[in-house]
Amino acid sequence: MFRFESLEVWKRSIEITDKMFDLADRLEELRRFRFAEQLRGAALSITNNISEGSESSSRREFRQFLNHSHRSISETANILIVCHRRHYIRDVEREHHLQQLEEISKMVTGFLKSLR
Repeated sequence: MFRFESLEVWKRSIEITDKMFDLADRLEELRRFRFAEQLRGAALSITNNISEGSESSSRREFRQFLNHSHRSISETANILIVCHRRHYIRDVEREHHLQQLEEISKMVTGFLKSLR
């Protein structure tokens, strides 16, 4: 088992990443390929940075990766908002995903504080 797999923030992040990949698949069915590509990249970056940072040799370096992850959460949220504005997703789906992203954002912030 890799270290990151035991981190609650990674566990929650991988769940939303799976959901974003499912949404990206639906966007491709609508021929919204750029949206799908951007969404996959942003969501994957959330978990990639947590996992990569967990192998850092210092707390400072781990914080940098968590900051990147935090920014990817915002990027993912922005893509969801644009998708909603373009009527690619419904209100309830947007709200559900944004709430999950906000919770993960708070977890990342708390984790950052614990590494100071």
